[in-house]
Amino acid sequence: MVWKSSGPLKTCRLLLVALFLSQGTASSVLTVNGKTEDHFLDTLPGTQASLECAVQNHTRDEELLWYREKGRVDLKPGNKINISSVCVSSISEEDNGVNFTCRLQSDQTVSISVVLNVTFPPILSGNSTQTVEENNDVRLVCNVNSNPQAQMMWYKNNNVLVLEKDRHQIHQTSESFQLSITKVKKSDNGTYSCTASSSLKVESLDFHLVVKERGLRVPIEPIIAACVVVFLTLCFGLLTRRKRIMKLCIKEKDLRNSETAL
Repeated sequence: MVWKSSGPLKTCRLLLVALFLSQGTASSVLTVNGKTEDHFLDTLPGTQASLECAVQNHTRDEELLWYREKGRVDLKPGNKINISSVCVSSISEEDNGVNFTCRLQSDQTVSISVVLNVTFPPILSGNSTQTVEENNDVRLVCNVNSNPQAQMMWYKNNNVLVLEKDRHQIHQTSESFQLSITKVKKSDNGTYSCTASSSLKVESLDFHLVVKERGLRVPIEPIIAACVVVFLTLCFGLLTRRKRIMKLCIKEKDLRNSETAL
C-alpha cells in the first residue's frame, strides 16, 4: 500500500513545488533607481543618466532585459542577473521622451519603465528670407523645439502683429508656429519675428518678407490664338496663290501646244 500511494504523493509534491515557484515569480518586484513604479527622470542636455534595475522578493536568480523604446539593449554577461544597469551618455534634446523598460526574462509582463524628461530652452529655425509678389499668398514657418513647451507670439517690426481678418492665419503644432498671409500687399513688407517664451529662456527668430510689385503679365492664350489665325491665313493664302500659279502654267502650256500644232 505504501508503494502504491507514493505515485500520487510524488505528484502532489511536484504540484506544490511548481505552485511555490510560480508564486515566487509572481511576487517578484522590479525597481529602477529604488522606485517601484513607472516614472520620469529629469535630466539636461550634455549630461548622462544611470539606470539601475533590481529584482526584489525573488526566490531564485532572475535574468533581466533592458529595452530602449522597442529595441533591446545589449548587456554584458555580468550585467544581467538580479541587478542590471544601463548608462545613457551624451543626452541631447532628441532624447526627450525616450522610454527605457526593464523586464524579467522569465516573465516579461513584470516590467518597469523610465521616461527621460530632458529640459532645454527653445530652439528655433526657419527660412529667414522670403520674396513674394503682390496679391500672392505666403507662409512663414517657424520650427520650434522646447521643453517645457514655449508660449509663441508673432511680431512685425518689433511690434505685436495685428491680425487682419481673412488675411492673417496662425497655425501651431508641437513642432512649428506658422503665419499665413493671403493676397500680400506692399504694406506687408517688413521683418516678422517668431518669439518663444519658456521658463528657461526667451528666444526669437527674424523672418524678412520682401514684397515685389506684381509684374506685367502678357496673356499667353490670346497670343497663341492670334498666331494660329495668322498661320492658317498664310497657309490659305499660299494655297490659293499656288492654285492660281498652277492655272497660269497650264494655260501657257496649252497656248504653246496650239501654236506648235499650227
